[in-house]
Amino acid sequence: MTTRTSTTVVVTGATGRAGARVARAAEAAGLTVRAASRARGFDWRDRSTWEPTLRGADAAFLVFPTDVGSPEAAEAVGALAEEAVSLGVRRLVLLSARGEERALPTEAAVRVPGARWTVVRAAWFAQNFSEGPLVEELRLGGELVFPGGQVREPFVDLRDVAEVVVAALTAGERYAGQVLEVSGPRLLTFGEAVAEVGRAAGRELTYTPVPAREYGERLAGFGVPPREVEFLVELFGSLLDGRNAHLSDGVREVLGRAPRDFGEFAREAADAGVWKP
Repeated sequence: MTTRTSTTVVVTGATGRAGARVARAAEAAGLTVRAASRARGFDWRDRSTWEPTLRGADAAFLVFPTDVGSPEAAEAVGALAEEAVSLGVRRLVLLSARGEERALPTEAAVRVPGARWTVVRAAWFAQNFSEGPLVEELRLGGELVFPGGQVREPFVDLRDVAEVVVAALTAGERYAGQVLEVSGPRLLTFGEAVAEVGRAAGRELTYTPVPAREYGERLAGFGVPPREVEFLVELFGSLLDGRNAHLSDGVREVLGRAPRDFGEFAREAADAGVWKP
C-alpha cells in the first residue's frame, strides 16, 4: 500500500524565521504551501480566521508566536489542532524548544484525538544571531549582552529544522506520534559563537554575559511589556542552565546526513553582509 503524500500544507508564521524556511523547503519538496500569517488573514488570537486557512489542506506546520512555552500557547495550539482535525487536516507538526519545560503543555495540546502529530524540538537557532533582536546589537554596537553565561549550546541551523519538518510532513506515518529532537553538530558557548561570527564578519565582536534578571531590566528599558519581561527572565534562567549542553541526532536520523555546522552559517551570513555596521 502506498501512503498518500500531503499536497497542501498550511504554514503558520510563514513570514517568520522558522515558517519562511519551512515554506521554502515544502515548496522545494513539491508541496503546495498555504502561507498563514496576519498579512494573509490568519491570526492565532482570532479563531474566526482559522477555518478559512485550514479548510481543504492536508497538513499544517504550527509555530506559536512569541514562544511555544508562553502562557497562552497550549490553549491556542490545542484549539487550532481540534479545528484542523475537524476539517480533515490531521497531519500536524509542532515546532517546540528542546529542554523547555514550559513547552510541554503545548506539546501535549497538539495530541488531539484523530491527529497524526509530530513534535520537532529544536535547539537554539543559529539564525538568532543573524535575524531578530540580537543582530542589531552585534551589527551596530559590536557587542552581544545576553544571559547565556558560559553554557554550551549546539546551535542548530533553521534550514535543517525546516527540512526535518518537511520530512515529517511527507513521510506518511513514519514520524507520526514521535518527538524529534534536533541540534547542530557541536557545542559552543555564546562567547565562542560570537567569536566565530566576528571572524566570519572580519570584525571584532564581544560577548558580555549578564544574569537573567539584569537582562530583563535591559528589556524593560527597551519598552518590552512587564509580563513578557518576566516570562523571558524565567525562561532564560531555566533554559540556559546547562540542560541543553548535549547533542541530539534528529537531523541525521531524519535526513540521513550530519547537521550544518555553525561556522557554515556564520560564513554565509557574513558574506550576505548581515553584520556590517
